[in-house]
Amino acid sequence: MKTILISSILSAFLGALFAVVLVQGTPSIHAFQPLQSSTLQQPGYQQPAINLPALGYNNGAQAVPVNRVLSGEEQTNISVYENVNRSVVNINTKVNRPDFWFLTAEPEDEGSGSGWVLDKQGHIVTNYHVIAGSDFISVTLFEGDPLPAKVVGADPSNDVALLKIAALPELLFPAQLGDSSTLQVGQKILAIGNPFGLERTMTVGIVSSLGRSLRSKSGRLMKNIIQLDAALNQGNSGGPLLDGGGNVVGMNTAIASLTGENTGVGFAIPINTIRRVVPQLKEFGQVQRASLGIDLFWKSSRGIGVARVIPNGPADKAGLQGIKIETQIIRRGGYAYRRQIPIKESADQIIAINGIPIDSTDDLQESLDQFKPNQTVTVTILRQNQTLNVPLTLGLER
Repeated sequence: MKTILISSILSAFLGALFAVVLVQGTPSIHAFQPLQSSTLQQPGYQQPAINLPALGYNNGAQAVPVNRVLSGEEQTNISVYENVNRSVVNINTKVNRPDFWFLTAEPEDEGSGSGWVLDKQGHIVTNYHVIAGSDFISVTLFEGDPLPAKVVGADPSNDVALLKIAALPELLFPAQLGDSSTLQVGQKILAIGNPFGLERTMTVGIVSSLGRSLRSKSGRLMKNIIQLDAALNQGNSGGPLLDGGGNVVGMNTAIASLTGENTGVGFAIPINTIRRVVPQLKEFGQVQRASLGIDLFWKSSRGIGVARVIPNGPADKAGLQGIKIETQIIRRGGYAYRRQIPIKESADQIIAINGIPIDSTDDLQESLDQFKPNQTVTVTILRQNQTLNVPLTLGLER
């Protein structure tokens, strides 16, 4: 027991000595003020006045006050932050998992992310993966208590979600939307979010690349993704990506990392995608996507093959053909067996839609995003080595 006590006293002494060594120069009462409360309370002691102006040095090596002049880049950063930081919100989620033994629901899983104010009506834009599967969602504005939020709509395919809160209009500062089609590699961008719960943190970088592809959690390939090198970490998801004018040009979504922390490779959904998605989320709660009425494809030597059409769907009504199934009777040892053999040669192969080449299902999804349900398109198919143009009225994706 004595040995442990002596060891603890010695460790504390060495720790204090080491702390002093880490402070460069002669220790002063100002440098250690937080640790000097007992000394400052001695009778008759008066704390000296503290005056710490910005210091520079003239030719005589005498300290003189200097006025710090901000560079143009610093002024831009400050201006963007001052104009936009109140538009950024903190999003917290909870998932209740039932306790079947006690027949109660206990909150077990919590998450957090970022978002931004879209309008004075209280609409908030964030990533779908931030709120997916949540039982309770709250939004905290730049000031005030957390407010409950409801999901207006979601588009898992583009990782976009639209929330709504009941807040006073004077507390809502909508972000200004820009145009992601004008972005250039090397252009300066800024990100604001809540990494690790540190609210309204800003980082700065450049556009590293454009036109990247990123697969969403729904499995759909998102194209035209922005790559950036501004530091993004857990909690940045859903925060705005800004240009030098403070306009939202994207929404920070993911990072490429083996550790889960920033490695200088981040990705953002372009604002033009969000512009296209949000009005449908407001009106329908989901994106109304066009469909060919084909539920199964196969990769062919040219284009994509139609494996199976939906009965009475658009493709079926237009006369597109899937893989035919032939039934063969096989007799062995006095027994007869039925075997079904797919005949791929009988299936149509889609090679273009309205002249847009189709080489994969990702190409097909991208081309269909340009059209609306009930719109008529021309589907170019290859049928038994003949090229045909088939008019087809698109349906609604289910």
